[in-house]
Amino acid sequence: MVVMFQLFKRDVMRCLNVDERFVKESDHADLACTIAFKIAKEEGKNPIDVANELVERLEPMGYVGKIEVVNGYINFFASEEFLEDTINTIIDTDENYGYLGLRGEVLIEHTSANPDGPLHVGHMRNAIIGDTLARIFRKAGFNVKTHYYVNDMGRQIAIAVLGYRMFGLDESKKPDHAVVEAYVRANEEIERNEELEREVEKLMIEYENFKDEVVRDFRFVVEKALEGIRRTLEELNVRHDEYVWESEFLRNGYVERVLKMLEERGLIKKERAWFIEMDEKPVVLRRENGTTLYVTRDLAYHLWKNENFERFVNVLGSDHKLYGRQLSKILEMLNLKTPEIVFFEFVSLPEGSMSTRRGKFVSADELIERVYEEAKKIVEGREMENKEEIAKAVAIGAIRFDFVKVAPEKPMVFDWTKALDFERQTASYIQYAHARCCSILRKAVKMGMPDLDFKPELCTKVERDLVMHLSKFPYTIERVVKDLKPNYMAEYLLNLANRFNEFYREHRVLDESGEIRMHRLAIVDAVRIVLRNGLELLGIEALEKM
Repeated sequence: MVVMFQLFKRDVMRCLNVDERFVKESDHADLACTIAFKIAKEEGKNPIDVANELVERLEPMGYVGKIEVVNGYINFFASEEFLEDTINTIIDTDENYGYLGLRGEVLIEHTSANPDGPLHVGHMRNAIIGDTLARIFRKAGFNVKTHYYVNDMGRQIAIAVLGYRMFGLDESKKPDHAVVEAYVRANEEIERNEELEREVEKLMIEYENFKDEVVRDFRFVVEKALEGIRRTLEELNVRHDEYVWESEFLRNGYVERVLKMLEERGLIKKERAWFIEMDEKPVVLRRENGTTLYVTRDLAYHLWKNENFERFVNVLGSDHKLYGRQLSKILEMLNLKTPEIVFFEFVSLPEGSMSTRRGKFVSADELIERVYEEAKKIVEGREMENKEEIAKAVAIGAIRFDFVKVAPEKPMVFDWTKALDFERQTASYIQYAHARCCSILRKAVKMGMPDLDFKPELCTKVERDLVMHLSKFPYTIERVVKDLKPNYMAEYLLNLANRFNEFYREHRVLDESGEIRMHRLAIVDAVRIVLRNGLELLGIEALEKM
């Protein structure tokens, strides 16, 4: 486990014998300590005087180099030894750089869209956030499982089954699109014929009672929808370890177990339907007809999660906040661990930039295809090999990066013309920085590149700042794991690409003399490794040529 920036931060805290609360990142130093302000307030002194008194007694230790006082802040700068160890560690550990050695069983449930049709752009954000978190948790060292929780028991699925029975599925279409067509046609028929509403309710009851022919039809329709959904997710480089069906928690007895636990605590009220009184509104667990609800099966699922995982994360749209609060409150009543929930705001597209027939939702398939076609046009005008593969990598990178770079709790607008701009702060901008590193190193090999040899004493300010940023890659992973904000990694990589491009503009690499050239090539190689590792965490291909 190598966590360079954290080691430097630890040494700063040891110098002053303070905890992490008082040591912050700063624009004016590698780290700054604010302890002087606390002491000054308690003792009625000037914080600058307190800071100077503290620094007079300090001896730099470990990776701490220069120390200075500015307006009461105690500023710390990493030593040359730290810079050298950072570059050598990155090059030596290579693809393992960023590994934190953390342990534990973690479950991340994401996407979990109803299997009654194709994914839309909102589901894409859910899937990309969840998949990115899973990749980063794995890099940190956790044993991670990802689940797609399949709602195979709701009214919408029953309507889709009714549509299948009435109209069949169009085999010429992608399976999830065929299912939604049957679902829409069934809904239209229900509006014209109220008798069909009773047929929907009958299907739900019979499925919950596991009537063979009904189970067969439900499973067929749901699996068809999931077949298409999987294909869409694979296009986005998203794969789930397991698809967990709601109905399994009825079959395996977990629903009855959780209902019994709630009854034993006197939490269930029975007035034809079974429900729990909550502050905001009652939560119904069992209908008058005896069927259970989504929340009942979800409670059973979370009982199972409690028994099998130390930490579990759910990714949900912001319209599920009330549901999330109620689910967590009921679990607390049962003395069970609650999920860590990442709520995300929804995605919109620029007005008029992409419409669908009759104003229906924009499917993920439509958006992926459109972005891919735009990427092909851009790549076509460039001199490069394997243009189709590069266009695909650029398109998926544009989508994944733009969907994750905005903090989950903030709404976002996806504009593919901006997302595909190589000059903007985009995925392709980062991919191009990686490709440039690879190009420099390929040319160096042709020139007969000897061993890389980073020399901290040769560092310019631009180089030093770049190396310090490289040291923060594992720290960024640690922050994502703690705060569940994958946008931290997107921000980190953009900053790294910016710093590298500044380095590239201001410093020659291959044209320099031997010692400086090998020093700078070591920096380029370290940047290449961190950009590649970071892009992989975002599910984006690190292209070597662009």
